[in-house]
Amino acid sequence: MTKHSFPLLAYDDIIRSIENINPIQYAKSRNYITGAVSYLSPYIARGVISLPLVANIVLKKFTRFEAEKFLQELAWREYFQRVWQAKGDAIFSDLKHPQIPVKHTQIPTALIEANTGIEGIDTAIKHLYETGYMHNHARMYTAMLTCNIAHAHWLAPAQWMYYHLLDGDLASNMLSWQWVAGSFSSKKYVANQENINRYTNTNQTQTYLDGGYENFPLPQIPDPLNASSALSLHTLLPESDTLTIPTDQKIFIYNAYNLDPLWHKEEKGIRILLLEPTLYTRFPVSKKVIDFIVAIATNNIPNINIVVADFNDVFQHIPKNNIHYKEHPLNTHYTGIEESRDWLCASVSGYFPSFFNFWKKIQNKF
Repeated sequence: MTKHSFPLLAYDDIIRSIENINPIQYAKSRNYITGAVSYLSPYIARGVISLPLVANIVLKKFTRFEAEKFLQELAWREYFQRVWQAKGDAIFSDLKHPQIPVKHTQIPTALIEANTGIEGIDTAIKHLYETGYMHNHARMYTAMLTCNIAHAHWLAPAQWMYYHLLDGDLASNMLSWQWVAGSFSSKKYVANQENINRYTNTNQTQTYLDGGYENFPLPQIPDPLNASSALSLHTLLPESDTLTIPTDQKIFIYNAYNLDPLWHKEEKGIRILLLEPTLYTRFPVSKKVIDFIVAIATNNIPNINIVVADFNDVFQHIPKNNIHYKEHPLNTHYTGIEESRDWLCASVSGYFPSFFNFWKKIQNKF
């Protein structure tokens, strides 16, 4: 990946990237900023490729034992989706425990400005702004600094990060922030300067994170993190294509979480990328994210039409048995023929209090 852009891949190139994954190298280096990660998360999050597709391709070359760490990362994404299915909008508030202590419900100004004083984190934030991508370990560091050092509540900063992420997934993002903050886990996640240096290839000393873990929690909020700002995020949506939607043909509804180019590929019908203003008012994303979503759709799904409108404003007079869409927690207001997403383990659903309870249920399914 270049410094200033994220690669926009055609479907065949995405498949080749999956085939090139080495889960052994991934397991050894995944926590390092320069580690052997796949950079496929935007395509997974946007539904271009499914979790079982990725797992099946990897397991053609590697044993389950060799691929276990990689498979667990796929399973974490599925786990978060299952929590969202079970808990609904509860994932947007403290799920298991109240986050404590909390000084404010805004976002540290230093976070927005990439000026926290911790080089590894500031560089990762700048990279996020430039590319729409942040390494998973850097996301943990950023959340840790925000929630457990600056004592900001996790929700606004999580919304800020989601806004910028090309692989923005509300379940993975919100629940990961809660896991770090201790509201969806048994303890808070903290990293010191030595840990950050090791995994971000920095060599910084004499920061407020220097010292052993016995020094945490810090006695006071460090000066660089004291100022906070209110969050103000807005989505700039494209113009709709000029389109008269027929009432006598199949209509396939795509959205930011279903951009699968193989979905009903051989069937005739009208294909629509639906971008709902109401949804993006509630969950804003950046122009970079919208442009990425539109580019994936138009580059990989022939003859797709872009419709910027809420579902009920467009499809209320269309026969419901002509409308096809994939299930998703953001689609509960859709009407028509709902189809299941592709799951790693479709037979295991519902709420599990921890990832490892979930993993025990599905690990033998591979």
